[in-house]
Amino acid sequence: MVGMGLTLSPAEFTRVLSNPATIAGGVACQYGIMPLAATIIAMVFRLPPALALGTILVGCSPGGTASNLVTLIAEADVALSVCLTAVSTILAAAATPLLVKTLSGALMSSSADVAVDGIVLCTATAKVVLVPVLFGMIINKYLPRISNFLSRFTPFASVMLVGVICGGVVAQNCVGGGFPGGWANARLVSAAVGILHAMGFAAGYILPRKVGKCSLRTSRTISIETGMQNSALAVVLAQSLPGVDALAALPGAVSATVHSCLGSLLATIWRIQHGEDDVPDTESRNE
Repeated sequence: MVGMGLTLSPAEFTRVLSNPATIAGGVACQYGIMPLAATIIAMVFRLPPALALGTILVGCSPGGTASNLVTLIAEADVALSVCLTAVSTILAAAATPLLVKTLSGALMSSSADVAVDGIVLCTATAKVVLVPVLFGMIINKYLPRISNFLSRFTPFASVMLVGVICGGVVAQNCVGGGFPGGWANARLVSAAVGILHAMGFAAGYILPRKVGKCSLRTSRTISIETGMQNSALAVVLAQSLPGVDALAALPGAVSATVHSCLGSLLATIWRIQHGEDDVPDTESRNE
């Protein structure tokens, strides 16, 4: 996160905040596409109640900080990514419980009562995202030579960090060298979660680009923010729900790896194409 701050300046955030419609559209994609897609996938795959709940939890938990790293790798709009993460995390305190209760109630006889501590969630996001980014911006402003030197290694360090995050989450959720419920559940959940994130990346790009007439850079940023979720939050919520099978945490654990791998692959492709996609929003609207 500090590395991201090294590439940012206050002018970047001023630019993003001067266009609230873009932020609103990005948040709408996060809270509209993924929850609906998760519910449809749970129905199509006929997931058992615990796995269906876990999948819905993943779909209703936007704001994952790994998306900021992947946005940096893709050379997309990091300032917009940070703003979307902050806004979606603040909204999660109210939106996530409401969405999970409503959507799980549509699939199961008894809906899940999900409690999200908004203060804890926002404090954690500030510590993990906002404070390190601010620190990096201060270095960029007052120590530009050091910032320029360190920023050369930021993309590689980001890729390595994403890999460590993936391995850590999956390792913490393995039992006796395997997945909870056996490898059959792992394959079922992997397929469901993989399609969920693929739908998020695709719809998160197509809607802003074709409907919102956003630039390639903005559309790619919203795609990453939509396709990548706060998997850790989904796992914690699944484990904290009273009377819920432990399998409900499995989709979140699998999601951490799936969305990071898909996001990193997409970011690498977009980074290679970066020379072609620096089209301002104003030009994009005239296309």
